[in-house]
Amino acid sequence: MRPPGRGGVPPASPALLLLLLLLLLPGLMQLLGAPRGVGAGTGAGAPSELRVRVRLPDGQVTEESLQADSDADSISLELRKPDGTLISFTADFKKDVKIFRALILGELEKGQSQFQALCFVTRLHHNEIIPSEAMAKLRQKNPQAVRQAEEVRGLEQMHMDITVNFSQGGLLSPHLRNVCAEAADAIYTRQEDVRFWLEQGVDSFVFEALPKASEQMLLPRCGQVGDRGKPCVCRYGLSLAWYPCMLKYCHGRDRPTPYKCGIRSCQKSYSFDFYVPQRQLCLWDEDP
Repeated sequence: MRPPGRGGVPPASPALLLLLLLLLLPGLMQLLGAPRGVGAGTGAGAPSELRVRVRLPDGQVTEESLQADSDADSISLELRKPDGTLISFTADFKKDVKIFRALILGELEKGQSQFQALCFVTRLHHNEIIPSEAMAKLRQKNPQAVRQAEEVRGLEQMHMDITVNFSQGGLLSPHLRNVCAEAADAIYTRQEDVRFWLEQGVDSFVFEALPKASEQMLLPRCGQVGDRGKPCVCRYGLSLAWYPCMLKYCHGRDRPTPYKCGIRSCQKSYSFDFYVPQRQLCLWDEDP
């Protein structure tokens, strides 16, 4: 005789309960607002990431990560060079700021620290790279393909004669505090860019002057200085091997106006000259 109140229904096995839980879990997670599997967070306005294999100017291949945040209206790019140096680029469209960062591995046998960080901050012109909302829509069709830029843009040489006060850097761009955290004492910019940002309302105490250009002109390049304790003018070069620089527009018979149908990729190299108080801070600059 069965106990009263059971109604003849046998008890559920633990395996059956587990199966029911697994079947119901996706619906419960959706109701609670939790992400669902791979690709969660790629909805409108959420940051998106694209990983591509790219060919560097020296012919070697590396992986590049591109991220777009249409809410923050920003784009970031990151790649690791074969020597271990990590290069990153951030475009802040809201503040008209672009940030280059290099994390350079140190040579312990030369008395260097584990790594050295540099940040270079310049004005962003909106025609340099595609908008963040367009970048967020890009998808990788062939992950194994090695991308090579369709257009090689000319080398841009810049003399960095101003430093950015790290503690106040958030007033220039909210991304600076995060991107340049390791380079708090080595964030460089240019007078011409500072003048533009001051006109946009950025406070002048964000910036600090380096020795005057006339004084720096008397200093030798670091590659010509033998004493590691002496000041000199350092040069650092970096390259963005592959990035979407323009949108492509196509014409259709049934469309009265051109429509977006792809991107054009570019490669661009930069060379930065800046003052350092000691040759020790620029040991990679071996060329005269």
